[in-house]
Amino acid sequence: MTQVIYLVEDDDTIVATISEHLRQWGYQVYAPKQFQEIVSEFQQIMPSLVVMDISLPYFNGFHWCQELRKISEVPIIFLSSAEEKMNQIMAMNMGADDFIAKPFDMSLLVVKIQALLRRSYQYGQQTLQYSLGDCVFYPLENQVKSATETLVLSPNETRILAVLMQKQGTIVAREEIIQALWNDDAFIDNNTLFVNMTRIRKKLQSIGVKNIIQTVKNRGYLIERQET
Repeated sequence: MTQVIYLVEDDDTIVATISEHLRQWGYQVYAPKQFQEIVSEFQQIMPSLVVMDISLPYFNGFHWCQELRKISEVPIIFLSSAEEKMNQIMAMNMGADDFIAKPFDMSLLVVKIQALLRRSYQYGQQTLQYSLGDCVFYPLENQVKSATETLVLSPNETRILAVLMQKQGTIVAREEIIQALWNDDAFIDNNTLFVNMTRIRKKLQSIGVKNIIQTVKNRGYLIERQET
């Protein structure tokens, strides 16, 4: 099945260049027709991945990322000519999965798209479920389920929890988690990992899974071995 990319970019030249290149790689690409209707167009297209600029008409990419995260955990890659680290951290705070600064090599974009799609939709686990207190974590479904609630995780949140659960009872170094998430130490640092860790802890607490992820100062993170 052809994977669909929603390219939210207002520069027609960039749209044409990226679209042509991605189509050569077998992707179907859609660009917005009305920039004030990003969410409704997204719902009509139902893309496999979103590539989004920060500077857009009407509302910026941060706004639309927040809006999309209310209804979907689709992978999102930010594009921006702004290279300041704060924009990268903001992107992760808003729920993005990756960030590429303009100008960029087109092959880099393709590689990141391929890697993110592979991790998001084909993230295989030898164990299909893990116990989390009174809940069950299903990494292949990006979900944690209690008796009455289902918590949906983003692909990055799933990978963080999966790495920690696979090594229950062992301290997992921050660098190891970073490597498992993005394979790119140059982009991801402890600040952005902290943002993701805070988000997943809040989500788990919302369904009664509290204080399960421990921070071990100067070493990493730990989940004590769970009783099965």
